[in-house]
Amino acid sequence: MTSFIAQLSDSHLTTGPLGGGPAAGLQLALARVMALDPRPDCVVVTGDLTDHGLEEEYAALQEVIGDFPLPLHLTTGNHDDRDAMVKAFGGDPYYCVDYPGFTIVALDSLIPGSPAGRLGGEQLAWLDRTLAARPGVPALIGLHHPPMAVGIPFLDGMRLLDGEELRDVVAGHDNVARIMAGHVHRPITAAFAGTVMTVAPSTWRQSGLLLGSDAPPGYVAEPTGFLLHLVDGPDCITHTVQVSHAAALLGAY
Repeated sequence: MTSFIAQLSDSHLTTGPLGGGPAAGLQLALARVMALDPRPDCVVVTGDLTDHGLEEEYAALQEVIGDFPLPLHLTTGNHDDRDAMVKAFGGDPYYCVDYPGFTIVALDSLIPGSPAGRLGGEQLAWLDRTLAARPGVPALIGLHHPPMAVGIPFLDGMRLLDGEELRDVVAGHDNVARIMAGHVHRPITAAFAGTVMTVAPSTWRQSGLLLGSDAPPGYVAEPTGFLLHLVDGPDCITHTVQVSHAAALLGAY
């Protein structure tokens, strides 16, 4: 049985005059998810759900999500607020969800007041136990900050600070099918700890590909989109699904 997991990221929902663009971007991406055949088993959003972590921004996010019928698994990003997110959606900042054919592990890499991320020893120990609990079942780990450098110096300076510690944990388990990250606002694929790390594009706007300078990369009018992971036994295949520049079918929710 093949399982399908959609990975969205970096919606940056806000309110006021600047709120229309991010809200429309996320709604369009969710509508594109609904039109996939078959529909995914679930959707993971890898952080920066909001732009400032304000309660009214999470209220706007709830309004955009509306009656979306598929399971949504949210993670914190550096633009989020841990307490406000939990207040709006319930649950815990990091958690796992067991599906028949796979496990979703959502991590919390938020350091309040910092653009960089950290998991910490307690969360890493929890992750180690969680991965060991279903050793024969593919696990997809979602977090906001990439645990390794991706070649854009400005953003590499604010990646996951304990990425090497995460590498050690993941390397000890052969059931990790994907490390799903965000933060960079670009689709990126890299080998990591015996598995594959995928960084999803933003549903709002993309970062420039600035590889030779440590200046901020700025934003470019490249397509918005998301990733679709297909888990088929021991195999995991990832497709990039364009949204803003695709004349594709949209579904209602």
